[in-house]
Amino acid sequence: MDRLALYITWLGAIAIAGTLMVVSFTLGYYSIWAIAICVIAAVIIAYPSGKLVANMIKRWDPAWDSRKDAPQPDLDRTDFSVKSGKLPD
Repeated sequence: MDRLALYITWLGAIAIAGTLMVVSFTLGYYSIWAIAICVIAAVIIAYPSGKLVANMIKRWDPAWDSRKDAPQPDLDRTDFSVKSGKLPD
């Protein structure tokens, strides 16, 4: 699992766990077991969704070579330099 997928997975797990805890508190479940079940369910749901979103981002990025799982080496990145003072189109 690469860093992008890891960050997206944990971000998704936090959001899903928070949502599940709000739902469980709304339904009247105020025990530690309800919180533990929400966290475990969030991690189980967030793992495949994080990998899926990371793969979609890499597939749609024109500067990423998905076959090699690395940035394209021949891409001209000189237009994105800070020295030019202009933003890319």
